[in-house]
Amino acid sequence: MQKKFYITTTAPYVNADPHIGFALEIVQADALARYKRLMGYDVAFGFGTDEHGVKIYRKALENKKSPQEYCDFFAKRFDDLKALLNLSTTHFIRTTDERHIKAAQEFWTRCFKNGDIYKKNYHVKYCVGCELEKTDSELVANRCPVHPNMEIENYEEENYFFKFSNYEKKLLAMYEDNPQFVIPAHRLLEIKTFVKKGLQDFSISRLKTKMPWGVDVPGDDKHVMYVWFDALVFYISTIGWPGDQKEFEAWWPVVQVAGKDNLRQQSAIWQAMLMSAGLSPSKQIVIHGFITSAGQKMSKSLGNVVDPFNLIKQYGIDPVRYYLLKEIPPTEDGDYSDSRMKEIYNSDLANELGNLVSRITTLAEKDGITCAVENKTVYNKQQQELFDAFQFNIILEQIWENIKIINRETNSFAPWNKSSTERKEFLTGVLQKLHLIGQQLLPFMPTTAEKIVQATQGTISKITPLFPRLK
Repeated sequence: MQKKFYITTTAPYVNADPHIGFALEIVQADALARYKRLMGYDVAFGFGTDEHGVKIYRKALENKKSPQEYCDFFAKRFDDLKALLNLSTTHFIRTTDERHIKAAQEFWTRCFKNGDIYKKNYHVKYCVGCELEKTDSELVANRCPVHPNMEIENYEEENYFFKFSNYEKKLLAMYEDNPQFVIPAHRLLEIKTFVKKGLQDFSISRLKTKMPWGVDVPGDDKHVMYVWFDALVFYISTIGWPGDQKEFEAWWPVVQVAGKDNLRQQSAIWQAMLMSAGLSPSKQIVIHGFITSAGQKMSKSLGNVVDPFNLIKQYGIDPVRYYLLKEIPPTEDGDYSDSRMKEIYNSDLANELGNLVSRITTLAEKDGITCAVENKTVYNKQQQELFDAFQFNIILEQIWENIKIINRETNSFAPWNKSSTERKEFLTGVLQKLHLIGQQLLPFMPTTAEKIVQATQGTISKITPLFPRLK
């Protein structure tokens, strides 16, 4: 039986257009999904959109639209990322889909029956930007450090609560038993430290009279589910839970890719919820950092927010994927700058890779070369380990070192000055090396990689320039 592998991103909140940070997250997930397929796995790659909560409700009112109309517009923008970034996704679900709503209600019912949901009055400080409760120690000058432009709101009402406090020991035991559960290692240490301080039960509903845009709480028409409780269930509703148990069991558990601001929700809250519902935990949580813009935090007020749609219109899909996977450290903060984008486009892509493939295929076509490629293992053991550790940038550096070596060997040998016999032998060897490089690039730059793979086997014809130089 073919091995199964399930990977997802988070469900982005549809209160604005997709940003470069989510593009990074979903391209990282896509690279791993494509790699797993190359290694013989049957892969499910899902993502979805998070569409409930107070931010959506208020934005819809501001724009004089119903919440559903507002969500429909932005959900399409996120769904468009599949074509925009050439993603190999297999599953997509919106939290407003009927299938997801039924899953969220069934999940609630199971947690309630397990004694982990209760009702009480409470007072809390709340960040609408994060859609999370905040303690005084988390605030700076009574503002959330992630959303300093938004005032902290005070909520006082009757809500349902989830008994997060019941799961401190179980979570810590899970982390100890699985030291690779969260990567990188310092994020695992961070969540362990958080859990060891003691877990507080948290609100999982809102009064419908104050905030009607959410999934109805089963058995109580006065409440809707708190957005995080509803949204996290998308990881299982995407693959058929609870209606299609066979489909769910075929894929679960999942590798989740998320930003560092999602660490607590993904690796503690969601895992406790799964335990409460009687489901096994996720397989692994991979945490990436933030992207700055030319060294500054991105913000609309500074005018430095990077739009992936515009970026791809300017440079193309594969150059943007290459930048995100090679230039941004996979599990730490990284920087985007237009000057660096142009620099690596011209140096790495146009000069080193594109020019090499163009030169070799042009010479091979003139000599009428036919190249039979060998079926080699695409990645060595070290590269396979690097993929499993999400170290895409190091793999790409290794591939590019080989490209540079081939360029140096070509310039040194100067096949254009050699006899046809010497030239044919040399070019055939280089074509086989380029064919392997094309295969190795398939998870990272799929369209470019496929062109190289096709151009370096059979009867060789010169290839159209892969990356025209930018001025």
